[in-house]
Amino acid sequence: MNPIRFTPFLRTMVWGGEKIAAYKGIETDIRKIGESWEISGYGEHPTLVAEGPDAGLTVNELVCKYGARLVGGKVYADYGDQFPLLIKFIDAAGDLSIQVHPDDEKAERNHGKGFKGKTEMWYVIGADPGAALYCGMAAHITPEEYTERVADGTITDVLSRYEVRPGDVFFLPAGRVHAICRGCFVAEIQQTSDLTYRIYDYGRKGLDGKPRELHTELAREAIDYRVLPSYRTDYSNASNKDIEVVSCKYFTTSVLDLTEPFVKPLSELDSFLVVMCVGGEGTLIDGEPEGAFRMALRQGETVLIPATSRSVRFEPKGTMKVLTSCIK
Repeated sequence: MNPIRFTPFLRTMVWGGEKIAAYKGIETDIRKIGESWEISGYGEHPTLVAEGPDAGLTVNELVCKYGARLVGGKVYADYGDQFPLLIKFIDAAGDLSIQVHPDDEKAERNHGKGFKGKTEMWYVIGADPGAALYCGMAAHITPEEYTERVADGTITDVLSRYEVRPGDVFFLPAGRVHAICRGCFVAEIQQTSDLTYRIYDYGRKGLDGKPRELHTELAREAIDYRVLPSYRTDYSNASNKDIEVVSCKYFTTSVLDLTEPFVKPLSELDSFLVVMCVGGEGTLIDGEPEGAFRMALRQGETVLIPATSRSVRFEPKGTMKVLTSCIK
């Protein structure tokens, strides 16, 4: 099997902007694009194979067709025919709501069998001057105080706020209160779930002109109220090295900042590999030089490498920065 491209689902959001189309180099009549779902097997918005003999198949149909050959033996045993990750680019032209996601247990209890929680991570690709985000609690509060602060609009006073720059990483396990704010452009890797409990939305109206629904009680139960010293993921960035930045039961993500060819071995990995090009351009080569499959890869593109691949080689054209994600 060769690496696979998908046609992304462009999602209009009230806080979206025009950066995604420019970043990906695409023309579209859609305005206020908030999210580009690069690979999605979720609900009514699955991504379709863009080219080749399987063109038009959804990613879940692809998993059903190829099983462990595509996603890996353990991944297929654990997740079946649903692709386990949702991969996005997010353009916050406005502030996103203050929100929290449930874990797997609460998702199933509140919404029914088969619903999954949402653990995710952000990699900051771009940030306007002064751009910031919220991540985690800055002060100890009780659930009762939480309810009061939602009612009087002071919930942001007890959240940790971070000014951000390109390359920043934030890990958001289920239960961690968060919000991306105006001026942030990020890559997001997450569980295949869209369960979001909206806590506070600045009194804003949705695209339909109506106030957006809040989920105060569901969020109150889902929040992790612990206060940590820092919520930013620190890592030592280095050129031409595979730098692992997040590893959890749901995904492992690494950063490759390349100025020269780099080979990532995959023979011992029983998983697919998602490759997001977040800067520059180059060539992706699947397999050994003889008979290898070559694919041009540029900023804003995402590729799925099947579990059958034994290695992948990146050849930057000048510079090239990629995120790789798998399930270990």
